Amino acid sequence: MIKRVIFLLVIGVSVMLGKIKSVDEKELQDLISKGTVVIDIRRVDEFNAYGIIEGSKTITFFDERGGYDPQAWLKELEKYVTNKEQTFVIYCAHANRTKIIADFLEQQVGYKNVYELTGGINYGWLDKGMKTVKYK
Repeated sequence: MIKRVIFLLVIGVSVMLGKIKSVDEKELQDLISKGTVVIDIRRVDEFNAYGIIEGSKTITFFDERGGYDPQAWLKELEKYVTNKEQTFVIYCAHANRTKIIADFLEQQVGYKNVYELTGGINYGWLDKGMKTVKYK
């Protein structure tokens, strides 16, 4: 529990001081058309409720209780993002979790080209009239 609190505090301060790179729905469509990896970090219940952006890789970061395992998550991420220079986009429901994770990936892990979807899937995709596909 203490490790979780310390992790979140360190990341929270970094997010306030850092600059997260964001893309809107049009920029994301362009990146997808170029083959950019897109990672959905939401939970399975959220995938089922709202669908996913077509082609997204689903790798849940925080569970229902806020628990997480960064090392296991990074191991899954490395299946799709094969080097720290590769451009990729992460998204969640409202972009709150992605800001934390993007900052963690850049500041703590050393990834150079992490982007987040402005507003997340709810306020940066669905509310813009963009479609999702059913989660399998």
